[in-house]
Amino acid sequence: MAREKFSSRLGFILISAGCAIGIGNVWRFPYVTGNSGGGIFVLFYIIFLIIMGLPILTMEYSVGRASRLSIAKGYKKLEKPGQKWHLHAIIGVAGNYLLMMYYTVVSGWMLDYFYKMLSGRFAGADVETVKGIYHGMLANPGELTFWMLLVVVLGFGICVLGLQKGVEKITKVMMVALIGIIMLLAIKSITLPGGVEGLKFYLVPNLDTVKEVGLGNVIVAAMNQSFFTLSIGIGAMQIFGSYMDRKRTLLGETLIVEALDTFVAIFSGLIIFPACFAFGVEADSGPSLIFITLPNVFNSMAGGRIWGSLFFIFMTFAAMSTIIAVFENIISFAMDSFGWSRRKATLANMIVVAALSMPCVLGFNLWSGFEPLRAGNSIMDLEDFLVSNLLLPLGSIIYILFCTSRYGWGWDKFIKEANCGDGPKFPKKLRFYCAYILPLFAAVILVYGLITYF
Repeated sequence: MAREKFSSRLGFILISAGCAIGIGNVWRFPYVTGNSGGGIFVLFYIIFLIIMGLPILTMEYSVGRASRLSIAKGYKKLEKPGQKWHLHAIIGVAGNYLLMMYYTVVSGWMLDYFYKMLSGRFAGADVETVKGIYHGMLANPGELTFWMLLVVVLGFGICVLGLQKGVEKITKVMMVALIGIIMLLAIKSITLPGGVEGLKFYLVPNLDTVKEVGLGNVIVAAMNQSFFTLSIGIGAMQIFGSYMDRKRTLLGETLIVEALDTFVAIFSGLIIFPACFAFGVEADSGPSLIFITLPNVFNSMAGGRIWGSLFFIFMTFAAMSTIIAVFENIISFAMDSFGWSRRKATLANMIVVAALSMPCVLGFNLWSGFEPLRAGNSIMDLEDFLVSNLLLPLGSIIYILFCTSRYGWGWDKFIKEANCGDGPKFPKKLRFYCAYILPLFAAVILVYGLITYF
C-alpha cells in the first residue's frame, strides 16, 4: 500500500504546529513568563527553541521522511543489521498512549466549558459559584466520562477519514480558526482599561523578579518550556515527516512550525495578563487559571459570554489539534506494525484509548484517595510526569544519538536527508555540537525534572 502524503505544504505545517500547540502553551507559558522576569524569560525561551528545539525536531522529521514509516518501524529500516535502536519504539508508543490517557480528559473539560459558557451557565455567577462549577465537574465521573468519550470519538472520527480528507482538511480549518480567534481575543484584552499594565508585567524585562527567582532558575525554566512545547522525542512528529515530500529542506519547515507554536504561546499571554490586570484578578497557573480565574474575568466583561465562548472554543481547538495529531501517530503505528487497514486500526485504538483514559477520569473522584509519587498528586499528575519528565527527554536523546553517531544512522545520512530540497540547509559543521552538547541539554532537563519532582 502506497504511503499517504500531505496534499499541500500548508497542511504539513499546520498539522505539525497543531501537534506542538497544546494546552501547555496557554495555561503554562504565560504564567511561567510572568513569574520568571517577563521579557528576559521570553528571550531565553526563543534562544533555547533555536539551539535545542530546531536541531532535535529536524532530526525527528528526518528519521520519518527517510524511512517513510512511523516510529513503529522507522528505526528498523534505517539502522544497521543487529542494532537495537528500534527499541525506542516502545518508549515512543508508550509516550503517545500515556499522553492521550490524560489529554483526552482535559480536552473534555474544554468542550464542557465551551458548552457551559455558550449556554449561559456562568451568567451572573460569583467567584464561589465558578469554583463550585469547576469542582463539581471534577467530582462527577459521569460528566467527565461523557466529555472524554466525545473527544475520543471526534478525534478518531476525523482520523478514520484518512490523512488528506480527514486529518489535513479539518486541522487546516481548525488551525486557521485558532489563529484568528487568538488574535481577536488578544486585541480585545489589550484594549481593556488597565490592560496595558498586564502587558508590561508580561513582556517588559523585570530584573527584580530575575534576582528574586535566580538567573539559573529562569534559564532552566526557559529550557524546560522550549523543550516540552514541541512534543519531541516520542515519534509524534516523526509520523508527519513520513508523509512529507522532498521538495523542501527540513530546517526551513521546522523554523515555520516553531514560529507558529511560539506565536500562539506569546499571544496566549496577551489575552490572559491584560484581562487579569484589567479586572484586578491574580493570574495563577494551571487548571485554576483556565477554569476558575478566567470565567470570573469573562463575567466582569461586557459581552463576556461571547468572549468566554470564543476563548473556550480556541482552547478546544488547541487541545484537539494535538489529539488528532497523536491519534494519527497511534493509528499509523498499528497500521505499520500489524498491517491493519486504517478503519480497523482506528476502531481498535478508539476502544483502547477510551479505556486507558478512565483512570485519569476516576482519579479526580472515586479514586481520589490514590496519591502516587507524593501527597496531593492525582493520577493525571503521574501520567504527565512520566511523559514530560521522562519519556520526552529520554526519547530526544535517542534521536540525537541515532542521527549523530556512526553506531546509529549517522551524521552524513542525516545531513543528506535534512538538506534535500529547497530552503535553508542544516549546517554540516554542527556535528560536534549536536553529538556532544545537545544530549547534555536533554540530560539536564531529564535530571532537573526528576530532582524538582521528588
